[in-house]
Amino acid sequence: QAQLMESGGGSVQAGGSLKLSCAVSGRPPYTVAWFRHAPGKEREGIAGIYIVAGNTEYADSVNGRFTISQYARNIVYLQMNSLKPEDTAKYYCAGGLTYDGILQKDSQTYWGQGTQVTVSS
Repeated sequence: QAQLMESGGGSVQAGGSLKLSCAVSGRPPYTVAWFRHAPGKEREGIAGIYIVAGNTEYADSVNGRFTISQYARNIVYLQMNSLKPEDTAKYYCAGGLTYDGILQKDSQTYWGQGTQVTVSS
């Protein structure tokens, strides 16, 4: 079993930055990904990292603005720059035990409780 806990959410004006953290404990997953869920929308996988190789993947909606990274394989960060009001959502980190579909919610085994990000215009 792995446990994941997010921190770092908050409110920011458009154009600003936030850095989210995901603390991973217990059995290390193969991958960690960040998802977000806005009211009325599907949960969206936005950034993922392969823990051993360090390779990363991004959704088009955040590519070039968000950066996923890890520290010592037990903290995964999401640096979010140039934030837009449409980035407002609850952000979750998730751990997967498969190397396929890193940004697909059905590929995830473990989920954190989420942290709210609100971007005002």
